[in-house]
Amino acid sequence: MTQALRHDAMRARNLALVLGAVGARGSVTRAALAEMTGLTKTTVSKLVGDLIEGGLVVETGAVRDGERGRPGVEIRVSGQHVAALGLEINVDYLAVCVVDLARTVRLRRTQAVDNRAAPPVDVIAQLGDLASTVVDEAVEKGLRVVGGVLAVPGPVDMASGVVHNAPNLGWRDVPLASLLRLSFPVRVENEANLAALGELWFGSGLPDFLHVSGEIGIGAGLVVRGRLFRGAHGFAGELGHVVVSPDGPPCRCGGRGCLEQYAGQDALLTAARAAASIRSVTDAPPAAAPGSAPAGMPHKEAYESSSSSEMLLPAQQGVSWVLSRLREGDENVRAACERAAWALGVALSSAVNLVDPDAIVLGGIYGPLFPWIGHMVADTLKDRLGQMRGAVPPVVVSRLGAEAAALGAAGQVIEQVMADPAALLHT
Repeated sequence: MTQALRHDAMRARNLALVLGAVGARGSVTRAALAEMTGLTKTTVSKLVGDLIEGGLVVETGAVRDGERGRPGVEIRVSGQHVAALGLEINVDYLAVCVVDLARTVRLRRTQAVDNRAAPPVDVIAQLGDLASTVVDEAVEKGLRVVGGVLAVPGPVDMASGVVHNAPNLGWRDVPLASLLRLSFPVRVENEANLAALGELWFGSGLPDFLHVSGEIGIGAGLVVRGRLFRGAHGFAGELGHVVVSPDGPPCRCGGRGCLEQYAGQDALLTAARAAASIRSVTDAPPAAAPGSAPAGMPHKEAYESSSSSEMLLPAQQGVSWVLSRLREGDENVRAACERAAWALGVALSSAVNLVDPDAIVLGGIYGPLFPWIGHMVADTLKDRLGQMRGAVPPVVVSRLGAEAAALGAAGQVIEQVMADPAALLHT
């Protein structure tokens, strides 16, 4: 290695060290940075100057570090120049957001669209148009979008950007990374993993938790000591295909009785509408004992007979309709939601036994439904795990809702910039 290459590598490492320290502290003086990093004050001043010139940090004002000496000038991460793009393809919507380097959401757009069985080329073209419009708006605000990450509901080959199987979209072996063409690099990642990272960076900030994304599909992302656990092949977290009942209804994945067939968005809305339209309030099933299967838990035939397209509500209206019925005290709809929550608790009890999370965070549609389903999920976990564990992981709600995956996608780009600012300064 030549002396020039060694110097470049050392400079890159030191730039990351300084920018990371600024990000960790929020705001800090050059003198404090020298003490924190072990670098000389001269070196720190040169590095800070480079970061200011690159638009990554900004001076905020003079402060006094101690009793003596001249006031220092505080440095913080700048949100005025560099930004990241988060994108999401889901079954019933497309989403795009722009987040600046200070982790402030500057722009967000969501477009309701039915992507089931739609040709991937058409979906990507529509997403590309939406993304290009948002990027142009960001540029008008003085932001430079330096990269993007695309969230999709299915296992992804991280190296190639190929989606192997997204059953709720009807896609197999789709090279998404090569289809989406923007003016900067875009990587492809699993939606549930990114939602968990969104919760880590923009939500609760818990260091150890299992995040559950409740959409038409159900995914989970496991965060351990502040890092995402992907599994040996990157496919960990397919909670929606944990079997609740071996002889249950068929699933798009090819199995039977998967959690998605009981607690996914389509299944829950279908069951809630059937309960509201077919049964009267006086026929509502009795309340279930904590942790036990609620009365009226549908058999395979009941789910198959109520799964016609006429029974399904439009995704954007369905959850609002369920919430309105719950607020009005519709006991049949409440019972349908509790049956879904019981199934979710059964699947989560298996996950807890396997991975032992500190907490369970419910996101997606489970967020707004949490006041009506949270107790059943927690009671089911306690009933199934209580004898083996001194304490069952608490079940809490995410405040990010449907934005979690797109935020996590943008957050990955920000993390990359913070870890290697030299790469950005060279461009």
